[in-house]
Amino acid sequence: MKTVGPTVMAKKCPWLALLFAYCLLNSVSCEDKEDDNVLHIGGIFPIGGEGGWQGGQACEPAANLALEDVNNRKDLLPGFTLKLHWNDSECEPGLGASVMYNLLYNKPQKLMLLAGCSTVCTTVAEAAKMWNLVVLCYGASSPALSDRTRFPTLFRTHPSATVHNPTRIKLMEKFGWSRVAILQQAEEVFISTVEDLEARCKENQIEIVTRQSFLSDPSDAVRNLVRQDARIIVGLFYVVAARRVLCEIYHQGLYGKQYVWFFIGWYEDNWFEVNLEKEGITCTHEQMRAAAEGHITTEALMWNQNNQKTISGMTSEDFRERLNDVLRKSNYDIDNMRYPEGYQEAPLAYDAVWSVALAFNKTMARLQNRGRTLKSFTYTDKEIADDIYSAINSTQFLGVSGVVAFSSQGDRIALTQIEQVINGTYVKLGYYDIQADNLTWFNKEKWSGGKMPQDRTIVRRVLRTLSVPLFICMWIISSIGIIGAVGLIAFNICYRHRRVIMSSHPVCNTIMLVGVIICLSSVFLMGLDGQFISREEYPAICQARAWLLSIGFTLGYGAMFSKVWRVHRLTTKAKSDTVKRVQPWKLYTMVTGLLSVDFFILIFWQIYDPLQRTIEVFPLEDPVNIDDDIKIRPELEHCESDNHNIWLGLMYGYKGLVLVFGLFLAYETRSIKVKQINDSRYVGMSIYNVVVLCLITAPVTLVIASQQDASFTFVSLALIFCCFLSMALIFVPKVIEVIRHPRDKAESKYNPDVGISKEDEDRYQKLLAENEELQKLISVKEEKIRLLKQRLAEKDMGKPLDGKGDLGPNPLTVNKDALIVADFITGEGTSDSAYGHTRSSRASASDLEFSESYL
Repeated sequence: MKTVGPTVMAKKCPWLALLFAYCLLNSVSCEDKEDDNVLHIGGIFPIGGEGGWQGGQACEPAANLALEDVNNRKDLLPGFTLKLHWNDSECEPGLGASVMYNLLYNKPQKLMLLAGCSTVCTTVAEAAKMWNLVVLCYGASSPALSDRTRFPTLFRTHPSATVHNPTRIKLMEKFGWSRVAILQQAEEVFISTVEDLEARCKENQIEIVTRQSFLSDPSDAVRNLVRQDARIIVGLFYVVAARRVLCEIYHQGLYGKQYVWFFIGWYEDNWFEVNLEKEGITCTHEQMRAAAEGHITTEALMWNQNNQKTISGMTSEDFRERLNDVLRKSNYDIDNMRYPEGYQEAPLAYDAVWSVALAFNKTMARLQNRGRTLKSFTYTDKEIADDIYSAINSTQFLGVSGVVAFSSQGDRIALTQIEQVINGTYVKLGYYDIQADNLTWFNKEKWSGGKMPQDRTIVRRVLRTLSVPLFICMWIISSIGIIGAVGLIAFNICYRHRRVIMSSHPVCNTIMLVGVIICLSSVFLMGLDGQFISREEYPAICQARAWLLSIGFTLGYGAMFSKVWRVHRLTTKAKSDTVKRVQPWKLYTMVTGLLSVDFFILIFWQIYDPLQRTIEVFPLEDPVNIDDDIKIRPELEHCESDNHNIWLGLMYGYKGLVLVFGLFLAYETRSIKVKQINDSRYVGMSIYNVVVLCLITAPVTLVIASQQDASFTFVSLALIFCCFLSMALIFVPKVIEVIRHPRDKAESKYNPDVGISKEDEDRYQKLLAENEELQKLISVKEEKIRLLKQRLAEKDMGKPLDGKGDLGPNPLTVNKDALIVADFITGEGTSDSAYGHTRSSRASASDLEFSESYL
């Protein structure tokens, strides 16, 4: 079918051309006439997208409801209607800027811009001043938007996010929390909110233990909160990120009776149960509910709490019902509480349109006095823009979100509401009026476990002390040993006249017993710790332990060492000196010398580097009662000085040399018996005992020093065993001897070293001398016999055989030769004399044998 153009049609039918031109001009004039009665505003709503806040899903229907109500009011904007041109920004600042440019450069002319989402509002408001446009944000909480220098034409019905911070501080003061952590999404709105929160925390002496941020994946940030032992945590992020955070909270176990989370209150009531599969959340609905239980939200009041009619003639509940009907038509399952995002902010969008209408109404009245109208506004007309700014700045009315008013920074002035998730639903806990600093509290909060969480792990310092039954047991054993030592001292004194006591040097024995008593007494001091004495008394106990142990060891071991040293000296002297009596003062001098070295070291130690109370700190431990939110910090007392290892090395080195030397002397004299010290063998055995126990105890004690019961038990048992064994070895034979033989006897099977009489000693020495002479004489005679036998053999070999073939010598010759040999051996002329001499030798040998067996 061929198309006929207007030119051809005009040539053929002029009247038709005139009719067409009339209709065209009439339609244009109708449109212009209609447009003269419309006030156009631009709208930017975040609806789609995958990140940020998609609050336009509920705010755009709310804004359309407001337009409908405004346009139905005959007393508002008389002769004009308000029209909204909008598009989706997906909460992306770049896309939001593109939507703004399309709105501005496409007709019709816009008088004002509505915007939502903080990132988009930041971009739009910063650029809108170039077109002299006022921007009204219904869903932007970034504190950065309060900067009048940067955003000179911005207003918002959504309160600034900083309005939450005074409320959070108030709650922390109410519950006594002074240590918090912050988890934020890396967006400008949250960064500026955190900066304000940090400043307020510093003013109120609240410690921020850590500040973690993330871009999209919160896993590492949440794990860091666990490492920092965060208990009270403020979370700042959009709802999509909030679901990821909540799931990670569940995986990390950062929920329950020990934790309190502060979330933003403008999420939907069921935000933690929706879109889990769509967003790839790896937690189930039950897990998300468990992690969300008990968290607290703070939000500016977005719904009028009073059941009174607002400027629109509706109550907030009436508006809710109307909005729900519209959302149901958009296929939202409102009846099952499946609300679109931005449902809580819907009243703010509704009141934002009313704010625009009221501001235009007031501006129209001012312009009318000057003979101008809003329709004459252009993007270069700063005068009308200032009038609109002034009008909206002075706007105040009761809307469905409460009283709508703006501060000098363009921020909404509003109360904050505090809610808590209890059994999966939000429960109002109270309200906070920032301007009046008034907290209205309903006392409806509930805590998991029935106890308010703490802001940190309470570390309870617990001093590790000795087991009292173990301490008492060692005290009893030590007391028995002390009583036994005192009894042996009494025994030593009472029977000092007995030869068995006298020959063992009773004074040395007494010194040894005094050392035993001092060593056993140190067990009492080693058991004294923080459960019995104060911190101030502890250094004195430390010094007393060192003195008692060192002096007790020197007295006990020094007495035994001096005895074995004297035995060694007696056995190495010339035979003629062995009959000399041992001088007791030499034994005492040796003990005194060893004691002097101890005093010298201990005095210098105490003066220049005294022992002090030091604390060994152990890793944290869980309490016995797992319901208590505390950790145990075990501590253990020690006696140490600044150069403790040097002093111990000096003391151990000196006493180690004495121990090694004593061990050497005991080994050298292990089978020697002398009458001057009759218990030398038992003393040597005691020294073996002391050396072995010291070599074992010293290093083991250093290894188990952190185990108070094991260390005390090991050292105490070593001391007790050493003292008891030394007393038993040296004194039990003497006690048995005295009991079995009330009077001195010459010999005793219990003590082979018992003393002998003067006559027996002289006879013994005589027999020893005679035995030596006989041994020499016998050796000489044996050599002579060997020579004579050799000569006889040579002589016999030199004789020829007789005629009869006899090979043996003549008997007469043999007898004669035997007599000659006998005379040669004995030096006598007859065999009788030789026989007599031999008999005398046998008698002497038998006497020697008798004396040896006797002794």
